[in-house]
Amino acid sequence: MRLRVILEPQEEGGYTVYIPSLPGCVSQGETVEEAMQNIKEAAELYIESIKSRALPLVKIEERELELTV
Repeated sequence: MRLRVILEPQEEGGYTVYIPSLPGCVSQGETVEEAMQNIKEAAELYIESIKSRALPLVKIEERELELTV
C-alpha cells in the first residue's frame, strides 16, 4: 500500500507529519527520518485498528490545484 505523506516543518523545530487518506493519522519527529518512521508506525497501528473492528478504510479523493500567483 502506498500512502501520500505530508511533512510540515514547525517553527520550534522538528516536523509534523500526516496522511490525508487516513483521517486523524498524525505524528511528529525532530528530523525528516524520525518523522517518517513515526508516521509509518502510526499508519500501521491505524490500519490494524480499522481491520480489527471490521471497518472499511475511508476512500479520500485527492486532486491537485494549480494557481498562478
